[in-house]
Amino acid sequence: MIVKNDLLYYENLKIYQDNESFVFSLDSVLLPKFIDIPKSTRKILDIGTGNAPIPLVLSTRTSAKIVGVEIQSDIAELARKSVLENHLESQIEIVAEDIKKTTYEAESFDIVLSNPPYFKVDENSYLSEKKSKLIARHEVALDLESLVKIATKYLKHNGIFGLVHRPERLADIIDICRKNKLEVKKVQFVYPKKNEEANIVLVEAVKNGKSGLKVLEPIITYENGKYTEQIMKYFKGSE
Repeated sequence: MIVKNDLLYYENLKIYQDNESFVFSLDSVLLPKFIDIPKSTRKILDIGTGNAPIPLVLSTRTSAKIVGVEIQSDIAELARKSVLENHLESQIEIVAEDIKKTTYEAESFDIVLSNPPYFKVDENSYLSEKKSKLIARHEVALDLESLVKIATKYLKHNGIFGLVHRPERLADIIDICRKNKLEVKKVQFVYPKKNEEANIVLVEAVKNGKSGLKVLEPIITYENGKYTEQIMKYFKGSE
């Protein structure tokens, strides 16, 4: 069923989603708030944009051109509806295409972001029968190494790569980034509650950047069954 909702606590942003398919989650809101956006930024690429939560949130922080690429045409259509609903068609472009087949000019983006599939596929993987969930959750259409290589290709020198992923993949992320000229500069862990293990990691890397990693204060998501004040600050203002 297709529904129109507020984009979490962004009351002025609406988003279309299919409740029977894979819907966006908090990680897609945290990433565009976590990433640095220099004033010189002119063009941003969101890989695996889904129904466009990342471009929509980015629009509250920058006037740069935003391109969202989504392999699943039906979900890309939801993204387009969301863009039109919010009157952002002059800023956000949605492309229904496999990012591995796109032909953008090399080094043409200032920032590349992604909330990619988190899970590797092996003999122990539980693969959902729902195609949309399968592609969103498991590395069947795009794996981590391919994603990083594509980001490097399209990023300008000193361009920023932003990623939200699972903490257990952090070592892989740092290793693959370094092999592809991306130096991880900033990391932030997200915990569902105090005294629980982190379930999200936010990562920022710089193309051809110098070594030097900064670990930010952790984010705690819930307290007493509600979003923490720390989380609620993400929905207030444009920065």
